[in-house]
Amino acid sequence: MSRTFLITGVGSGMGRAFAEAALAAGHSVVGTVRKPDQIAEFEALGPGRATGMLLEVTDDAAVRRVVGEVETRVGPVDVLISNAGYGLEGTVEESSMEDLRRQFDVNVFGCVAVIKAVLPSMRRRRTGHIVTVSSMAGLTALPGVAFYGASKFAIEGIAGSLAQEVASFGIHVTSLALGAFRTDWAGRSMTRVSRSIPDYDAVFDPIRAARQAKDGNQIGDPARAAKALLTVLDADEPPVHLVLGTDAVHLIEQGQDRLSHDIAAWAHLTSSTSYPAGR
Repeated sequence: MSRTFLITGVGSGMGRAFAEAALAAGHSVVGTVRKPDQIAEFEALGPGRATGMLLEVTDDAAVRRVVGEVETRVGPVDVLISNAGYGLEGTVEESSMEDLRRQFDVNVFGCVAVIKAVLPSMRRRRTGHIVTVSSMAGLTALPGVAFYGASKFAIEGIAGSLAQEVASFGIHVTSLALGAFRTDWAGRSMTRVSRSIPDYDAVFDPIRAARQAKDGNQIGDPARAAKALLTVLDADEPPVHLVLGTDAVHLIEQGQDRLSHDIAAWAHLTSSTSYPAGR
């Protein structure tokens, strides 16, 4: 059955891969881009079924207007893939508060604005699937990308709560925790904070160098991730949290082990904070 997709950030990377897979499967796709010259390029991917629209997700009014135009011109949104976002690399101390605010403006507030814009129609129709594009850094803390990871932790939490709020309306929510995929996320699209504190050289320099060296050689295949997502969208009971990438699974499991260790090691202190029995 053909569905109408709204995918933010289809100019390149995972957003483009998701759009190409949906079009190849016979769906109609509205993709948002940030540059006017990207519209025709995107629409050429699927003449008559691919519609490009300009959108800056940090503009709440623009988000509501674009979603309204989609519903009027193309039809109700069956699947939202809230993909637009970017990576920020830097230590906490060297990164500015403005870096943090901008990261959340795009990755969190922009994502939620699009979700809120499509929800009324989905709720009235009692159907729909909302997909948030997260990261392994949203399920386990990684050094050097604290602000980016924090934005993705927020998305994972929002998706988990939203899924419970809208389940009775027939709306599914899935958050994709992606590993390292072969896109320009770690290259041209990455915002890298300038180094300024030598004390962090030993900790952070190898991290930055390793990420730059892996750019273009990541293990993850965007086309395979897109195919996996289509499988999830066809499932009767899709997952709320889906990890994609063997590297992601490995790092997330390590993080869960660290958390489990801390919980077990300090269980005596945890239980000491409750009122005594009978009080």
